[in-house]
Amino acid sequence: MAKIARVCLIGPHSTGKSTLARELAVHYRTQSVAEYARGYVLCVKRELTADDVPRIAEGQIANEESAGGAPMLILDTDLLSTVVYARHYYGSCPEWIDCKARERRADLYLLMNVDTPFVDDPARDSADVREALLEKFRCALHECGAEVVEISGSWSERKRAAIAAIESYAAR
Repeated sequence: MAKIARVCLIGPHSTGKSTLARELAVHYRTQSVAEYARGYVLCVKRELTADDVPRIAEGQIANEESAGGAPMLILDTDLLSTVVYARHYYGSCPEWIDCKARERRADLYLLMNVDTPFVDDPARDSADVREALLEKFRCALHECGAEVVEISGSWSERKRAAIAAIESYAAR
């Protein structure tokens, strides 16, 4: 049986990552690690710049490390998300973040599809870029050789598919 230490929900905004991460943590009686960038955006109350990317990466690392000794962590995004968004919005990402993202790669990524209704939120971009971002997430996951299962469908279908993906990975 494979050991899963880190499962990461990843993908464009407004695809249910945060909600599903919390639900999976309850299901598996473990911890979920919140996305740092969302809180950061709400705190600074201004448009982000490339100078914010290292702060977001450091905060994400700190969030993950503070979760500590749970046998399995459910991550509501990770540094790979920081890499994708930095490249998308600023054209590049600091090399150290890209390297750390590869070093800290999760055991399993659940890539959330954009086939859900968009929910407007002050911490999110518009719905217009979700398709393009989904493709960028696919490419970044492929680039780093990640184990990926795409998750789509209704909210209940997503939860069932995520549990099935985790169970399948763990059964190997």
